[in-house]
Amino acid sequence: VAYKLLPLTMLNRTVALLLAAISCSHAFTTQPSVPATRHMTELSAVAEDDMSGRRSFLTTVAAVIPAVAYSAPAFASGGATAGKYTTIPIAKRRYYGRVQEAVHEFLLMGPAVIQGDLTDPVVQDFFDVTKTVVVPGKKKDINGVCNKKDGDCKATDILDSRYNDMKTTMYLLGNAFRINQQKAPDNLPTVKAAKKFFKTMNLFERKVLKNPSKNDKAATALYAEALDQLDVYLDLVELPPTESGHYDKEFSTLVGESSRIT
Repeated sequence: VAYKLLPLTMLNRTVALLLAAISCSHAFTTQPSVPATRHMTELSAVAEDDMSGRRSFLTTVAAVIPAVAYSAPAFASGGATAGKYTTIPIAKRRYYGRVQEAVHEFLLMGPAVIQGDLTDPVVQDFFDVTKTVVVPGKKKDINGVCNKKDGDCKATDILDSRYNDMKTTMYLLGNAFRINQQKAPDNLPTVKAAKKFFKTMNLFERKVLKNPSKNDKAATALYAEALDQLDVYLDLVELPPTESGHYDKEFSTLVGESSRIT
């Protein structure tokens, strides 16, 4: 837990009020009349008592002021997955495009899967680890000049399947929808919904990759189940449902400049 310092003017005002209280407590104190012979002695004694009392009081004040000055807690956000109002917009900018593109390509499989045809290129490409550019390569040349000893300055893309990228981004996006940083990711409703979808789709993926056929009714049933599970997840991460028509277009998978739906 971090703590906020009170403004200097407020701290000065606190000290001034305390000192004023000390002064006032003595300003209105009346001393009884005493003979002139005892005046100097008693005055010295009063002065000593007065200074002793003030020193004791100021010592107490000095101990109390830091506690007062640091009494206002300022809770930190806790990193990338802790604060609801700071991390969710960032997660949306990072993952909304990739999740929406994955949903777009998932829905493109629909016509073929309804027929039970797992050999269709659209279905096969969704799970092909060489078809999707997950991280675009960066050129290694400097102002068009290659300084590499081997002369290889070509950009190298990192490839994977759209489904694998979908699993990664759905999990990361769902993990950001939290208001309690102490809660384990697997206990979040968004992550639970994502994992439920993954479980069904993993079974579907096995059918596509291991023994694809053109009339797999079991695969059709798995796809329909996964579709319903995906809608639950999309609602939790504030995205439109699959039947809204929102995913009829392609989406940019680059990090967006806005957390709004594109």
